[in-house]
Amino acid sequence: MKIRFGIGLGAEEQTGHSELGHVVDRLEAAGIDSLWFSELVYTDAVDPFIGMAYALARTTNLKVGTSVVVLPGRHPVLVAKQLASLAALAPKRVLPVFGLRSALPAERQVFVVPEGQRAAVFDESLRLLKAALASDGTDFSGDFFTATSVAVGPRADRPLDIWLGGSAPAAFRRIGRLADGWLGSFLTPGEALRGREVIEGAAAEAGRAVEPDHYGINVAVGGNGLPDEVLAAIRKRRPDVDPTELVADGWPQLHRMIDGYLAAGLTKFVIRPAGSGGIDEFIDRFATELLPREN
Repeated sequence: MKIRFGIGLGAEEQTGHSELGHVVDRLEAAGIDSLWFSELVYTDAVDPFIGMAYALARTTNLKVGTSVVVLPGRHPVLVAKQLASLAALAPKRVLPVFGLRSALPAERQVFVVPEGQRAAVFDESLRLLKAALASDGTDFSGDFFTATSVAVGPRADRPLDIWLGGSAPAAFRRIGRLADGWLGSFLTPGEALRGREVIEGAAAEAGRAVEPDHYGINVAVGGNGLPDEVLAAIRKRRPDVDPTELVADGWPQLHRMIDGYLAAGLTKFVIRPAGSGGIDEFIDRFATELLPREN
């Protein structure tokens, strides 16, 4: 199975849109596999779909992905049109990953769905999104969406793989039933292993399978110790786990974590910086440390 490493950009790394071109060019020149954009509405971070289009237009090899964008609250047919357009302009370089809701409470009200129906809307949105990418004029009728003569183009020879984030049991079951891959975050290798097993079980129950190399994890690494604000944010999100088990305090620890995730069956990695240091320094160290681990 192919082991691949990409770089994730958070709010700090994306601040200053004028610098994104420099980052994209550096990644392309270094031969780095992929660049991942987070959905951070109330920051200066570039919108993920705009960032993907911009990066694809400047490169010929770099893949781009979302880690993650919220699907419930967007119309799936319009999202399908965006993805189909990107995939036609840059075949095999578009890696969409969707989530249930924003991790930031203040941004959740931006993605409007009926009260108490977010999970159901997500399920139906995924079905319509995938149908729109593969359809040649069929109708769709559900509890939340109705679409007539859906024919989103251009049609790809093979529909885009749609990955999901998530770490709850319900998310794992949804991935098994409806998605083509999983990009987790804030999980220990042991937790990631159990998540993969639940996904595989749910897929088998649904009469389908998720490809063995379609399991990944989003991990942050600090260069000179982990800042207090990073540790506090992780404790707030995962109070049940020591933060140093979820974020690597230095590159040697990151390698040990990667070894654990590989043993758990995960082969795709989105690595983002946590703490001080410039993005150029991070890209250089990333290339030195991780490109030799690809196969």
